[in-house]
Amino acid sequence: MEVTSDVRAEIVRLQDQIMNYLGMNSSTLLFEYRELEGRTRLDLITVNPRHSQSFLFHSEIGLNKLEALRKMWDYVQNYRDKESSFTIQWIARGERELQTSYFRAANVYSALDKLYYGRDINTITVFSVVLNPTS
Repeated sequence: MEVTSDVRAEIVRLQDQIMNYLGMNSSTLLFEYRELEGRTRLDLITVNPRHSQSFLFHSEIGLNKLEALRKMWDYVQNYRDKESSFTIQWIARGERELQTSYFRAANVYSALDKLYYGRDINTITVFSVVLNPTS
């Protein structure tokens, strides 16, 4: 598929829309695209400015960047209603300060996958994972 300037403009518009909806910016929210078996995977990654660690927010797969991004926009608008909230307390290897991070995920395994995304499992020690009560 040839990427036209209209498609690029739509990609930029949707990325901005997602950032604005989540109250984030380009230094705290990253869009990573990868080609996988003729499809496009979009990983939306958050960067915590306090401890400079990055985590997976969510992944979507589409036929191309635009379809993956449209699926991500749908997810972002509805994830609070569909996924549970987890609190994970952890320490990075070589650090002394206990960190607390919050994730939305279908289950505890998915929450841990988001925490460990893109890193060796031995670089973070998890002390607790709590399913937060729904309000």
